[in-house]
Amino acid sequence: MEQNLLLSFPGEGPILTVSISEPKFYDLAVFGGKAVRLVRLHVDLQDGEHLDLEILGPLMVLQDWALDVRWLSGDKHSLLCVAVAHNSALLLDLITGNTLVHRSCLEGCLLYSALLLVHDSWADTILVGGTVFNQLVLWKPGGGEDKSIGSEHKAPVERRLLGHSGVIFSISYLQERGWLASASDDRSVRVWGVGALGGPGGKCGDLNPACLRVLYGHQARVFSVRLSPGKVFSAGEDGACLVWDWAGGGKVVRTLKGHRAGGVRALAVSEGTGDEERWVATGGADGGVRLWRVEGSEEGKVGMEEAVTEKLTDLKFPGQGLPKVVCIAGDTNASWSQSKFVVCTDQGVVYQYSNGQWEMVWQGTPEFQSYCVMETINVSVKDSTAKVNLCAVGNLSGSIQVFPVSHPQCGILLTGRSGKIHSLIWQEAKEGLYLLASGAEGLAYRWCLEVELDENSTLALNVNPLPSFLLPPCAKRWLTAAVRLYSTPQGLLWVCGDRRGSLLLFQDGGKERKEVGDLTLHPLSSLFGVHGKQGVTSVCEYQGLLYSTGRDGCSNGNGVENKGGLQLEVLRVQRACKGMEWLERVLILEEARFAIVGFHAVHFVVWDPVRQERLLAVPCGGGHRSWSLWPSHKGVWPGYGALIFVKQGAVLTTQPPGEAPSWAGKAGRTGGWSLREGVHGRGIGCVCRLGMIRGIGNEIQTNSTKDLTETERRDTLKDDEKEVERGEEHWEIVVTGGEDTSLTVLAVRPNSGSIKVLSVITDHISSVRTVTAVTRPEGGRENQTQSLSALLVSAGGRAQMQCYRLLIGWDSQRLVPACQVIQVASHRLDKQWEGRRNRHKTVKMDPETRQVDGCFLLFSISEVKRQIDLLWETYYHQRCVLSVATCSVEDGKGNRYRLLFSAATDGKIAVWDLTDASSLSTDSSSSAPTPPIPGLDIHAHQSGVNSVAVWAEKLGQQEGGCLVTVASGGDDGQLTVSTIRVQYHEDGKIGGSRGQLHLHLQSQSHILLAHAAPLTALKVLSPGLVVSTSSDQRVCLWRVGSTGISHIGALFYLFSTFLIIYGLHCIYVWHLMLMAAR
Repeated sequence: MEQNLLLSFPGEGPILTVSISEPKFYDLAVFGGKAVRLVRLHVDLQDGEHLDLEILGPLMVLQDWALDVRWLSGDKHSLLCVAVAHNSALLLDLITGNTLVHRSCLEGCLLYSALLLVHDSWADTILVGGTVFNQLVLWKPGGGEDKSIGSEHKAPVERRLLGHSGVIFSISYLQERGWLASASDDRSVRVWGVGALGGPGGKCGDLNPACLRVLYGHQARVFSVRLSPGKVFSAGEDGACLVWDWAGGGKVVRTLKGHRAGGVRALAVSEGTGDEERWVATGGADGGVRLWRVEGSEEGKVGMEEAVTEKLTDLKFPGQGLPKVVCIAGDTNASWSQSKFVVCTDQGVVYQYSNGQWEMVWQGTPEFQSYCVMETINVSVKDSTAKVNLCAVGNLSGSIQVFPVSHPQCGILLTGRSGKIHSLIWQEAKEGLYLLASGAEGLAYRWCLEVELDENSTLALNVNPLPSFLLPPCAKRWLTAAVRLYSTPQGLLWVCGDRRGSLLLFQDGGKERKEVGDLTLHPLSSLFGVHGKQGVTSVCEYQGLLYSTGRDGCSNGNGVENKGGLQLEVLRVQRACKGMEWLERVLILEEARFAIVGFHAVHFVVWDPVRQERLLAVPCGGGHRSWSLWPSHKGVWPGYGALIFVKQGAVLTTQPPGEAPSWAGKAGRTGGWSLREGVHGRGIGCVCRLGMIRGIGNEIQTNSTKDLTETERRDTLKDDEKEVERGEEHWEIVVTGGEDTSLTVLAVRPNSGSIKVLSVITDHISSVRTVTAVTRPEGGRENQTQSLSALLVSAGGRAQMQCYRLLIGWDSQRLVPACQVIQVASHRLDKQWEGRRNRHKTVKMDPETRQVDGCFLLFSISEVKRQIDLLWETYYHQRCVLSVATCSVEDGKGNRYRLLFSAATDGKIAVWDLTDASSLSTDSSSSAPTPPIPGLDIHAHQSGVNSVAVWAEKLGQQEGGCLVTVASGGDDGQLTVSTIRVQYHEDGKIGGSRGQLHLHLQSQSHILLAHAAPLTALKVLSPGLVVSTSSDQRVCLWRVGSTGISHIGALFYLFSTFLIIYGLHCIYVWHLMLMAAR
C-alpha cells in the first residue's frame, strides 16, 4: 500500500535551515489507505545525527481512502485537512481524533488523485481532484466567503479542466507561476495556466484555464508530477523520472533511471526560487529510495542513465593511412581533458593526440605495414615517482616493437618465432610488468620488463624472457585475454582465454629463465569452449573470483580449486540481456557488484545486470572495431565515462577531449545516491531465511535457528537483546524470489531496519514461485567462526529449478556481510524437448501442465556432479499439488526414516515413506523406477491445501513409535491439525534393512474460521506453537495440544521490517519468535 508523508514545521524554518546547535523536532502526518497518524521526528545533529520517531495521538481510521493531507497553517490547534477518494474533504482534530467537518462536492465521483491548497482557515481551502472521468475539477470545501453554507450542503464545481484521455494519478501546483500540472494514465503530462489558486478568500483562478503544454515522453503510465520554476519533473511506470525544460519547448533534458523495475511511484523535489540546483528523491515499486542532483542549467545535456549518446566528435585524424587501432594513453587518474590517445595505422605509423593536436610518434619498418596489433600501458619508472606510457606493436613476422611514447628512440625489438602476432597483452604485477604476445602454432611468448633511468638519466628498458605458454591444439589457437593470479610454492598461476572460447590455467616457475631455451609450459587445467566458439574476450580477478566474458553473451564467475591438483571450475554463469551476445569485459561498481561492457546490435553498451538498464550507450556501429573506454584501466565503473573508437577510417569520441565528460561526472554517480536499496520490482512470491551473522569489528559470528530447540532459541533472543550493549552488528540473511524472475540475497539489520542487497541472481526465465535452503554455520554452532553456508534451491515458471551454494561472510572493509554465489546445477523438464530433432512434427506436452494436472516429482541434487536428477514421478493426486513438507523420525535402534507430505487442491494430504528413495536412480536402466505408494491419505480440507507444517514427538518406550503432528491451512480459511501414529517395524536392525512404517490417523482437530480469508502460510515456531498468515492481513499464533487448538494472539495491519508480501503469503518467523517468547 502506498504511504505518504506530509511534513509540518510550525514555528520553524525549512528542514535545510536546521540549526545544529539545538535538537529539533518536526511533526509528520503519515497517511495511507484509510488511516492517518501523527508522528514526531526528533533530530539531534549534534549527537551523531541522531534521529528518532515518536508516535503522537491515536490512529485515525477514516471511512474513505485518503488522497492528500495538509495542515491549516493559521490554526493554533492541530487541525488537518484531508481529501478523500469520493470527492470529499474532512477537517480533523488531531488531539481528539474527531472529524469536525465533512464536506462533499456536487460532482460525487471517484477521485484517483487530489491536491489541497490551504491557507489560514478552512474557508480558504481549495481542492483540485482528478476524477475517474479523466477530468480535473476544482471546488471549495469550506464554502469560501459564504458562511451560511453548512457541512450538509454539497459544494459546486468552480472550474473544470478537460483534455486527458485517461485517469489522473497526480496533481502539482506552482503558485509563483500560476501553473497546474497533471499526470495521467494516457502517458502524458499536461501543464495548465490556471492563475492564482487558494490564498486569502480561496481564489479559484482564471475563468477559462488554458492548457499550456502537453508533454509526451514516458513509455507507460505517469504516476507523479512536480513543478518548479523552469522545469517539470515526472515519474512513471516505465521506471524513469523525466526532467522537462520549460524554456526549451518542453524537451526532456535529463532522464533519471536507477530503480530495478515496476515503475517509480513517489516523487519529491526540493524547493527553491529561480532556475537553480534541485534535489530529487524517487521511490520505486522495488521498495528503494534514490536521491538525485539536478543542476539548474541542463539544456542539451542528455542524462547518461538512459539516453543513447548520439553526439559524436571526430578528432580529424590527418595521418598516413587508415587508423586501425586506438588506445588511451596517460595516467589512469588523469581527467578526460588531460587524456591522450595513441593510434596505429595500416602503414605501421603510431600517432598521438594531445591538447587538440596530432603528432607522429613512431614509424615502423615495412614489416609493420598492412598489419599490426597495438597495446599501451602506463607504468612507473623504477626507483622514481615518474610514470611513462609504454606502447607495444606487433607484426606479421613475429616481431614486437616496445617503446615509451614520450621517448620512442629508447625502444627495443622483441622477437619470437616466425609467424603472425595475433594479440598483445600487458599485465602489471607487484614484482614487475609482463608482456604476452600470442604467435603462431599456439605459442604465447612472455617477457618481464622494467623501465629505469640509466646513468645519463635516459629511459631504458630491461627485458627478461620467460618460458612460453603452449595452447592446446584447436582451430583458433591464440590468446585473447590473460590475468596473473596469486603465487603458490611451485610458482605463479596464470589464467588465459583463447579465441576458441576456452579458459586455460598455467603455472609459472617464476621470473628466472630456465636453461632450456625452448622451454614451454603446458596448461594444468582447461575449460574447453566454456564461452562457445567465438572466443574469450576478457579475464580479470576481483576478491578471489575470476570473471571471464565472451562472445557467447555470458559472463562467468570462475575459481581455482585444489582437487588432487589445481583445476579451473565454473562457479556461476550469468547472461547480460537479450540480444547482447558480444561481451567485452566486466567493470566493478561501487556497490560491490559489476557492470558488463559489450555490444548490443550497433551500440557499445555498459549494462547493469541487476537493474537491467544501460549505463552508457554509444552508436559505434557494433563490434569488429578498435575501441577504448575511459576511465576503466582499474576495472571500475565510477558512474560516468567516455568512449573513443575507430569507425570508417575516422577516430571518434563521445565527448570532446577538452570538455568534462558529462553532468554525471560532476554529480559523482550515474544512478543517483541510494538511500534505501530496492529489492524486487514486482511482487515477491517466496522468502527463505538462511541465518544470522554477528559482526564484531573485523570478526563475525553466525547463528542458524532452523534446527535449534526452544531453549536455544530463547538464549539466542537474549543474546540479541544484549547486542547493542556489546556493540555488535546483527544481520539477518534472507533470500526472496519474485515475479521479476530474480532471486535477491538480502542482509537485514533488525535494530535499524536497514537493508543491503548482497547479490541478485537472474537465471530464472519466469517468475520464482518457491525457494528453500539447507543452512549450516561454517565451523559449527559452538565455534561460531567465519561464515554461513547454504545450499539454495529455487523453482518457478516453465518448470525450471536452480540450485546454488551461497557463502555468506563478513566484509571487513565495508563492514557489511558479503555473499559469494556458486552455481551448482539447473534443471528444466522441457530442456530435452528443445534439443530434439523434428520436434515440429510431434505434439509437446507442456511441463507446467503436468504440474497442474497433479504430477508429483522427486529429485536428487549432487554438488559433486553438479546436476539435478529426476528420480521418479507420479500422478497419484490427479489434482494440482500446492504444498509439500518433510519430517524425519528415528526409532529406538537408531534407524532414521524420512516422511514426505504432499497436499493438493482436493483438500487431501498424502503421506509418503521416502526412506529408501535415495537408492532410486534413473541412470541404472532405461525404464523409470516405480514410485512408492502413499502410506496414508488424510482428508483435511474442503478445498485446496495451501500450506503444511509438520513436527514429530517421540513416545515412551512402552508405547513405542512416535506421533507426527500435521498442521494445514487451506482455501476454506480452516486450520486443521492431524495427529498420525507411526509404528516402526519390529524386524528393523541397526545398519540392516528397514521395515515398512505403519501409519494411521489418531486424531484430528479443526478451527473452522481461523482466518477471514484463505490461509496462505503456516510455520512451526516450536513443537506445539504454530503461526499462520492469510490475505486478511492477520498473523495468528496458535497453541496445539492434546486437547485441541487454542488461539493465543494475533497481529493486525502487519507492517514488517521491510516488506509486506502478496497479502502475507510468506512468514517472517524470526520476527515472531520474540513475540512468542514474550
